[in-house]
Amino acid sequence: MRMLPECHRDDASARAVAFPRACVFWLSVALVAGALAAPGCSSAPTPEDDHDEPIDAVELTGDEQRAAGIVTARVEVRPITRLLTTTGVVTAAQNRIAHIRPLARGIIQDVDVRLGDRVAAGDELLEYDNIELGDLIGEYAEASAGIERLEARRNVAARLLARAEALLEVEAISRSEYDLRQAEHEQAVADLNAQRAALLRVEEKLHRFGLDEEDIESLRSGETEAHRTASHDALVAPFDGVITYFDASVGEIVDRERELFTLVDTSTVWVLGDIYEKDLGLVAVGSEVQITVPPYPEGVFTGVIEYVADFLDPESRTAKVRCVVANDDRRLKLQMYASVAIPVTVAEDARAVPIDALQTIGDATVVFVQESAGRFVPRDVRVGARGDEWAQILEGLQPGDTVVAGGSFYLKSSLLRGSIGDEH
Repeated sequence: MRMLPECHRDDASARAVAFPRACVFWLSVALVAGALAAPGCSSAPTPEDDHDEPIDAVELTGDEQRAAGIVTARVEVRPITRLLTTTGVVTAAQNRIAHIRPLARGIIQDVDVRLGDRVAAGDELLEYDNIELGDLIGEYAEASAGIERLEARRNVAARLLARAEALLEVEAISRSEYDLRQAEHEQAVADLNAQRAALLRVEEKLHRFGLDEEDIESLRSGETEAHRTASHDALVAPFDGVITYFDASVGEIVDRERELFTLVDTSTVWVLGDIYEKDLGLVAVGSEVQITVPPYPEGVFTGVIEYVADFLDPESRTAKVRCVVANDDRRLKLQMYASVAIPVTVAEDARAVPIDALQTIGDATVVFVQESAGRFVPRDVRVGARGDEWAQILEGLQPGDTVVAGGSFYLKSSLLRGSIGDEH
């Protein structure tokens, strides 16, 4: 050890000041040199300081796996599906809407329903005096009388012809007289047939106004009451439904151009949704859809896609999709907003793992593969289409491999903790 230099001055105060300044430095150097020379204090790294190899697997006991919620699954070949969701509106099925008008001009005599009423097929909605029907009944009566008149004329002509034939045989009349009687008979028959045809045309018109054969027979019989009430017509419901439009009052004169009622059958409704242009290739007619509406958040209505529009809205770049939905309980109301979920297939026959098996470490997507009962190894994969529950694996796995579906995030965390601890 190097000797400390002698530090002295003549006066005591000078010695007290000089020692710290000159001697402390050399004392510190001596102490450090002694410490470095002491056994066991070498600055060279020891075996305990050596780093282990980087962690490339996670090992867990059975109890640890249960505590971490580890669930495994096999890589399988299956279609990848997801729900394509969009908004929609509940509307009436256009083929179940009836715009009810009078068959002809008339005067309303009685109204049997009101706005919002539910009616069954055949129920009477309104009674009115059909002016055109009344005129038509008069034509029928006139045509019937004409037939009776022409039948009488034909009968007379037939008798005259028969007499002329007898006289001609005995040469009591000339041939020209006989031919005249024959022409008169043929003309009477032709006029009668024409009148019968005219009567049939009137009968057909009466049938169009709803009169049946029994009603027409009553007219033919000449019943006074039948003639007086026959022009009273009624409008009836063509099917079960609800009255959504109403415009009729007793005493009003109406004609066939005026809509009096709108009847809608709401047992089946349409839900019209909007599909973006980029998703149109995933949507097909006949696909099943799931409908939800705000008033019944827990309820799901099942429908079927019946039509996908052939044109796009130029502003939103969407196409209308029409879903037919059964509504027997009438819970779906017209103009309700709806959410439409359409299951679509984004990949066929794909190698697939549960979506929860995917984890991201750095820039890589990894899946933990079970190599043995308690050993799980991360493996880089390339992912294709992603569904709601499954993901397509393009590279990195083969069908039959066992991967961690539940608890994969725990394995990722354990792997990262081990790597960080090893670096320190």
